[in-house]
Amino acid sequence: MGKLVLVTGGARSGKSTFAEKYVLRTSEKCDYIATAEILDEEMAERVKLHQKRRANGHWVNHEGYYDAEKVFESLGEETGAVLFDCLTLYMTNYMYGKGAIKGDFATRTKYVLDKIKAVLDAAKKCGKTVVFVTNEVGAGIVPDNVISREYRDLNGWVNQCVAEQCDEVYVCYAGIAVDFKRLGERI
Repeated sequence: MGKLVLVTGGARSGKSTFAEKYVLRTSEKCDYIATAEILDEEMAERVKLHQKRRANGHWVNHEGYYDAEKVFESLGEETGAVLFDCLTLYMTNYMYGKGAIKGDFATRTKYVLDKIKAVLDAAKKCGKTVVFVTNEVGAGIVPDNVISREYRDLNGWVNQCVAEQCDEVYVCYAGIAVDFKRLGERI
């Protein structure tokens, strides 16, 4: 039976590299669920960097920009672990991308959290070790505009929702990962 793992940290903290090594330590062949839609050249370059690291034959790639729970339901038996990179972009797709819904912040928040819960349920059912990557965006100053504050708040709620369900939660800083769930105290 698999387990759920969350890896978080700031930009260029080493979280994706750590997550890739973690799943490859679990299984020689792994699924990779990509959530980044390529909408501009800068994102295309970022995706190329990630793809280059995974060009070694150990990965089965899937696109999961929307309704990623369906990707989990379709995973084959040839892999033993899944890397979902990343929750923050997945959330962003539903907040601002082609799959965004209309409505006030409370309506959109409920919708996104329901989509995240569907992914978590599917991840649990797949029976494999699943590693989710996410960003920590709330450690800085309070943003000066509504959209940024909503984004920061929803990202924090998504991370809490997923961390609660995960067996392990790693926080990466400067390329070093620490298992915060093991060290933490839940009140």
